[in-house]
Amino acid sequence: MEFGIGAILKILGSLAFFIYGMKTMSEGIQRAAGTQLRAILRTMTKNRFLGVFTGFLVTALVQSSSASTVMTVSFVNAGLLSLVESAGVMMGANIGTTVTGWLISILGFKVNLSAYSIPLFAIGLPMLFSGRLKLKYWGEFIIGFAILFLGLSYLKDAVPDLKNNTEALAWLQQFSQGGFLSRVFFVFVGALVTVIVQSSSAAMAVTLTMCAQGWLPFEVATAMILGENIGTTITAELASLVGNTNAKRSARIHSMFNIVGVTWMVILMPVVLPFLSSFLQKYMGIADPYTTAADMPIGLSAFHTFFNLTNVILLIGFVPLIVRLAIMSVPEKEGEVDDVRLKFISTAVLTPELATSELQKEAAHFAEVTGRMTGFTKELLNEINPKGQKNLLERISKYEGITDNLEVEITEYITKLANNEMTPETSVRLRNIVNICNDLERIGDVFYQIGKLYEKKIEENIYFLPEQRKSINEMLDLIAEGFTKTVKNLNSADFKNVDIKNYLEHAKQIKEKRDEIREGNLNRLGDTDYNVKSSMVYNNLSSLLDKVGDHVTNINESIVGEI
Repeated sequence: MEFGIGAILKILGSLAFFIYGMKTMSEGIQRAAGTQLRAILRTMTKNRFLGVFTGFLVTALVQSSSASTVMTVSFVNAGLLSLVESAGVMMGANIGTTVTGWLISILGFKVNLSAYSIPLFAIGLPMLFSGRLKLKYWGEFIIGFAILFLGLSYLKDAVPDLKNNTEALAWLQQFSQGGFLSRVFFVFVGALVTVIVQSSSAAMAVTLTMCAQGWLPFEVATAMILGENIGTTITAELASLVGNTNAKRSARIHSMFNIVGVTWMVILMPVVLPFLSSFLQKYMGIADPYTTAADMPIGLSAFHTFFNLTNVILLIGFVPLIVRLAIMSVPEKEGEVDDVRLKFISTAVLTPELATSELQKEAAHFAEVTGRMTGFTKELLNEINPKGQKNLLERISKYEGITDNLEVEITEYITKLANNEMTPETSVRLRNIVNICNDLERIGDVFYQIGKLYEKKIEENIYFLPEQRKSINEMLDLIAEGFTKTVKNLNSADFKNVDIKNYLEHAKQIKEKRDEIREGNLNRLGDTDYNVKSSMVYNNLSSLLDKVGDHVTNINESIVGEI
């Protein structure tokens, strides 16, 4: 049997076609239902059991465990999910990804889907040119679905049929007769294939195709599928590299869960596989997957589902322990801050009158969180170590994202409340809180601009004179004090008994400091020891801090209803 470069390229091309179809289909449905999917992840994770169902549902819908795990890691990074909540979602994603195997086994091998792919293109292509975005995205999903199974059809044709050429598999038999070590070897092979193609679904398709064509014995294929469960964790690990410590811990939970599961299954495979084979023959009416290549894909899909479902049942009670181990394996970075989440409101919408007090507390918490950026900026101004400067710039950038998330969450909650009847007083308070959150989010944006300005200062080796540094430190101290007063005002009962005059006097001091900096900067221009680039950064920095002061003033005016 000839099997040269051309055949290898045909297999690789077919696999690329399959992966592209999977990517297009997954991205299409994520765009079409992305908001709903994100809402599901945010709201349906109150406990680990509900999180498992959520992970299963999202993964089954998007047909990509990688997409759902990366989404989960990003939510942990943003502080919208806790580690325990993310653990449940990761477990559910493992079960959800088994749906892909069943689709491939039942439709891809039992039905000639390539014959239906062309009509699907006819349906999906006109939808791509629709002016309605939702319809366009569903068109992407349909075309991706067609490409996926067309690629699978080509893959089946590209892989040579070795059922009647047992000599060609003689080399494989040498590796499959070593008992436990052989199983470990093929677990490693499965993990490696998944890492290379960066898709457990694609790796699963390759494994199922090789089994259907007689390449792999049943026990070897099951070991490879276990390896694919480990290989798929690399996606979440890679996604977490740019995240914070908790994002890395979330990815580590996924890895630990899969590794522990694969370990016990590798040990018990000699017992589990014969039992599963008998069960499938008796209750599903298929032939022995050990001896019948045509029914082996069904046997492998059943094994994949059995393994992931059993692993979740066995380990869900140990989630707190797994979380603790993940925390130990990914220690807190020096100087890294904790993740910030909503503290006082939940997804359960109360009556507007009951919710406003909780929202007021949340607004005060939001202000306290945003105020931390003043301290980070002051540390950055006085930090001379490049590594410390980098960490502080990352922290400012992270908190800008946190302010975005907090504003979205609070505003969405208030929007839900707006559908209920409420008193005019409550309506005004809710509107004021929306304005407060808007100003706090804008403050986060301004501090982000300050971080970018300072980053440019570092790159261009621009240095402040001691007098410049002293003036900016004094302005930052005034803003920090302003935040302290603002948080106190936000925590006052029902926004009552707030003396805004006290704050306005303070805001006046910030303006005076800004004017002092501008005047001093203009007076020094032209002096031989006064750098022009430094003076520009100095002036821009004072202007941005003045904007922060303006937004803080707006917040205090909103507290007393002076909009």
